[in-house]
Amino acid sequence: MTTPTTFWRLAGVSYVQYVTKASSTVRAALKEPAKSKAMAQEGFVFNRSHWTDGKQGEKSLIDGLKKVGK
Repeated sequence: MTTPTTFWRLAGVSYVQYVTKASSTVRAALKEPAKSKAMAQEGFVFNRSHWTDGKQGEKSLIDGLKKVGK
């Protein structure tokens, strides 16, 4: 028997990437005035760094949804 896995994992994305893309799609499908209110809540800023061999690499600033998956 094979081990079941989630479809977002099979697609090669993390859970955070999946949720970000799904919520972005839902916001885009809304009608006004709910759409403009939801789009205003979409903005965020955080730092991301890659870890290799137990050491933290260089930090990069993420300030929009388009940069999350890259």
